[in-house]
Amino acid sequence: MTANGARGQAVLTLVRELEHHVAADGWDGPLRLFALVRTAGALDRDPGLAERLPEAVVAAARADAEHLTAVEQDDLPEIVALEDLLGRITWPPSVDGTAVVIERVVLPPSAEAELGPDAEAAAQHPDRIDVRLAAAVLRDGTSGCAVRSRAHDSDDRVAVGPELIPDLITALRTTLDG
Repeated sequence: MTANGARGQAVLTLVRELEHHVAADGWDGPLRLFALVRTAGALDRDPGLAERLPEAVVAAARADAEHLTAVEQDDLPEIVALEDLLGRITWPPSVDGTAVVIERVVLPPSAEAELGPDAEAAAQHPDRIDVRLAAAVLRDGTSGCAVRSRAHDSDDRVAVGPELIPDLITALRTTLDG
């Protein structure tokens, strides 16, 4: 689903902020998984939350009903593949969406054909590109992505769009189907 309108803008803002937040910890970090909630809805359900959130977040939620808050999930199980983790997750109805930030190695098609699925060889390939991927999706399908390359590691060089990583968006959507 395209990211037009206030909801789409909220998702794009969120993935940009998540990627920036994770980037502050540097490269070679672990997978990070987040539950997403509409901040205004959370404040309606729990008025005391306003005292625990930063004042700027509360003000943003009051100004924009689509404002999202990301709640990082701690103590994730050890995983071999992202798909394994996402296949085990379902979110309760109180969660409006989900997001993940993960690092990957990308190869040019010719190198990919040459190496096949050998992740260790891919990591050592001279033409590899290290990227950090942030993707978010809401229950209604609204999605957003952010991509940062290690070679161009600057906040102003992060690509942001609604469906830059379609396979990751699809995988995240399955966690919301339960």
